[in-house]
Amino acid sequence: MAALIVAIIGTVLLITYVNAADSRALAGVQTEDVYVVQKLIPAGTPAANLGDYVSKKPVPKNAVPVDPVTDLTSVQGKVASVALQPGEQLLTTRFIDPTSLTPPGRVAVPAGMQEVTLKLSADRVVGGDIAAGDTVGIVISFAKEDALPAQTQMTFNKVLVTAVQLPSGTLAQGSSGSPTPQASQGGSVAGGNANSNASTGDYLVTFARPASDIERLVYADLYGQVYLTKDPASAADSNSAPIDRTKVLR
Repeated sequence: MAALIVAIIGTVLLITYVNAADSRALAGVQTEDVYVVQKLIPAGTPAANLGDYVSKKPVPKNAVPVDPVTDLTSVQGKVASVALQPGEQLLTTRFIDPTSLTPPGRVAVPAGMQEVTLKLSADRVVGGDIAAGDTVGIVISFAKEDALPAQTQMTFNKVLVTAVQLPSGTLAQGSSGSPTPQASQGGSVAGGNANSNASTGDYLVTFARPASDIERLVYADLYGQVYLTKDPASAADSNSAPIDRTKVLR
């Protein structure tokens, strides 16, 4: 029993000594309270979830970088740009806007919009010369049905393309990225917006649009035909009514 009591007292004294080591080391040193990582913070972790990963500790001022996180509200709305290791100080430069984590070959979806993907052949996507970040016009055409005449209209202008999957299965990168040009099997070169190595086959084109427009696009894809045009910011928009053959043949 006496030995057990002595062991317990020794353990308590040892823990107290270890816990006071930091205080002794910092005695007489100017310090600043900063957040220090206690356990691994995965890349992409929202700042709002940092409470379980960090604690505030005094650190010698001469060891504090120029951009420490001294208040977690200063990085609210952001996410960790890289994995943060235990023991390192929390820095504001390690946090970025969530949209900055968009993978190559994709662009961020504007607030309030949804995404929809249509499967289109090369002749309906400007020969494949589109990529994420481009804006396109969308032409919709319906065949004659009962008393309804065949009609065609450029229904949407300046539609943001958020991703394009080529027939080869790769993502086409445009304004959001600049991949290194690579030779295709046929010897041609593709890079940027020029997807000449995939001029045939079906493309999966993803658009960002309000929900009501997405319903119209899906309907058009199911029951009509959809064509895309290159529609950069400098291009004039079309506001014409639907046309039939009487307006084409004059």
